[in-house]
Amino acid sequence: MTRSVTILGATGSVGRSTVALLEEAPAGAFRVEALVANRDVAGLAAQARRLQARLAVVADPGCYAALRDALAGTGIEVAAGDDAVIAAAARPADWTMAAIVGAAGLPATLAALRRGGVLAIANKESLVCAGEIVLATARAAGATLLPVDSEHNAIFQALEARGGAADPYATVEKIVLTASGGPFRTMPMAEMARVTPEAAVKHPVWSMGAKISIDSATMMNKGLELIEAVRLFPVPEERVEVLVHPQSTVHGLVQYSDGSVLAQLGTPDMRTPIAHALAWPARMAASVPRLDLVTLGRLEFFAPDPERFPALRLAREALRAGGGATTILNAANETAVGLFLDRRLGFLDIAVVVEETLAALGAPGGADLSAILALDGAARETAARIAAERAAA
Repeated sequence: MTRSVTILGATGSVGRSTVALLEEAPAGAFRVEALVANRDVAGLAAQARRLQARLAVVADPGCYAALRDALAGTGIEVAAGDDAVIAAAARPADWTMAAIVGAAGLPATLAALRRGGVLAIANKESLVCAGEIVLATARAAGATLLPVDSEHNAIFQALEARGGAADPYATVEKIVLTASGGPFRTMPMAEMARVTPEAAVKHPVWSMGAKISIDSATMMNKGLELIEAVRLFPVPEERVEVLVHPQSTVHGLVQYSDGSVLAQLGTPDMRTPIAHALAWPARMAASVPRLDLVTLGRLEFFAPDPERFPALRLAREALRAGGGATTILNAANETAVGLFLDRRLGFLDIAVVVEETLAALGAPGGADLSAILALDGAARETAARIAAERAAA
C-alpha cells in the first residue's frame, strides 16, 4: 500500500534526510503530496522533480516566479506565501514531516494535525510554544504524533518495548535525554565569551542547521527537548534527566521501577529516527552506518555543568512557571541566537538575554494560537531591546 507524504521544511537538514530515505525506498512505497521550503528554490525544485511531487511551495512570496520557472512543464503545482504553506500542510496525506525550524512552523504543524493522519514532529518549538494546543488538536483529530528528534524517538522506542501496558508511565521512574555537550564542553569560560558563529556551528558529532547547532552549543536545544519530553511523555519534569554523552551513541534511556534501564543506541545519523517514524509501526531499511561497539570502545556520561549551560536551568524554570513562559523562552532564544549569528551579541549573552526576557515578561497565559503568537512577538521585541541595551553598555 502506497503511503502519501508531505514534507514541511524539505530543504533543511531533516527534510533532506527524509527525502534521501524516500529515494531509497522501494518503488511504489511512497507518493509525495507536497514539499515546502522557505526560499531555497533550486533545492526545492530539484527535490520536487526527483520525487515527482504534486505540489511545491516556497514560503517567501518573492521566490514564486523563480520556482514557477524552475518547474515549468513538469505538471507540478506551484504556490508561495504563508497561506500556501498552511494550505499545503492541510492537504490530505497519510504522513507529514513537520521540520520547519522555529515558531514559524507552528501554524503549518497545527494545520497538518487537524486533518488527522501521522505527524512526524521535528519542529520541537511547536511543542515548546504551544504544547497544550498541539496535543489537544492531535487528540481532537485522531492524529498520531511521532517524535523525530533522536532523543525523543529513542524514548518512544524504549517505551514501545513495554508490551502494551495499560498505563504506559506507571512503571517509568525516569526518562534520560542525552546531549553531546556541543563543541565547547571543556572550553574555559573566558574563551567561550569570545566564541564566533563559525566556531559555534561546527558541531563535533551531528550535521545540523545553524540555529540548531548554536542551540546545541548553549545546550538550549536540550532545554527545549526537556520541555518537549514532558509534553510528549507525561511524566513530571523532575523525572526527566539530562546527561552529557560525548559519543552521541545512546540517544535516550528509560528507567523502570524494577531497576531495568532500556536504551536506544545508534550512530548519530538523523535518518535512523526519521526512518523509524516513516515506516512506523513497521520498520524500513536505511543505508546509515551501522554501530560498531568494538570500534567505539567506550560510552561516557557526565552531569551537565550548570554554570556552563544555564539554558537547562532556564528551561526547567519556564516549565515550572507555566503559562506562556515556555513561549517566551523559545522566542527570546530564537532572537538571541539570530543576533549572535549576525555578530550583534556575544555567545554567553544568549542565555543572559533569555533570562532577562523571562524576568521582564513573567508567565502570562496563552490560551489560544493568537494569544501565543502575540506573546511570541512581545518576547522577540523584548529580547531584541535587551540585547541592544547590552551591546550599547
